[in-house]
Amino acid sequence: MATSETIPESGPVHPSGGTVYATPYVAPAHGSVELGERPEKFNGKDFKRWQQKMLFYLTTLNLARFLQEDAPDLGENPDRQTVAAVDAWKHSDFLCKNYILNGLDNALYNVYSPMVNAKALWESLERKYKMEDAGSKKFVVGKFRDFKMVDSKTLISQVQEFQLILLDIHAEGMVLGESFQVAALIEKLPPTWKDFKNYLKHKRKEMKLEDLIVRLRIEEDNRQSEKKAGNYHQEAKANVVEQESCDLSSLTSPTIESNDVQQRSRKYEKEL
Repeated sequence: MATSETIPESGPVHPSGGTVYATPYVAPAHGSVELGERPEKFNGKDFKRWQQKMLFYLTTLNLARFLQEDAPDLGENPDRQTVAAVDAWKHSDFLCKNYILNGLDNALYNVYSPMVNAKALWESLERKYKMEDAGSKKFVVGKFRDFKMVDSKTLISQVQEFQLILLDIHAEGMVLGESFQVAALIEKLPPTWKDFKNYLKHKRKEMKLEDLIVRLRIEEDNRQSEKKAGNYHQEAKANVVEQESCDLSSLTSPTIESNDVQQRSRKYEKEL
């Protein structure tokens, strides 16, 4: 059975030059804890996901507590044990801070490396990128609120746009119940779908989003078929009218020609 290793009294030398004589810090026991996978370099995107991975990684190293702790105070007359404990804390904080820094890409590393300790570094990253995440959430919610369907586009193409907005909302960590998604999609149907919208609203049985999309697809296909059939009947009717006009012309043309011949004959007789 693996046991934890305590840093020996003649332990590591802190970067500031102070020697660690004794320490309450306990290094993770080899084999007793499976170390988390080192997170990929953070480049300014998907902060929440990177932060969760980094937190788990630091937890497996027994360093996560330094994200919240301030440096201990030596006091006015520190004894040797207090000095050793403070030095040990600074050493562990130094490790924690640099694990985080090494999880940043080079451009961000240069920006955040001057931070004095792990807590200040962690809080600075949160202020910067959680605020940006909040702005991103507001943008996505605005897109959802302002999205309206129009009659000039096919309905299914607009349904797909609506689904992409829902995916963006879920990616931001916001959860919308399926009943709400169904109701929102029905409410956003275009003006010419008013009757069908009212029909869906009065259905008592709840639908899944997938079922609603299938119904909308079928209804749109039916409407397009009816429209094509209506155009065909109009074209056929126009052809019939045109044909009737041609027939009438053929019937009246000989009469006109006969009257013209008779008038010329009368004129000729008078001249004689």
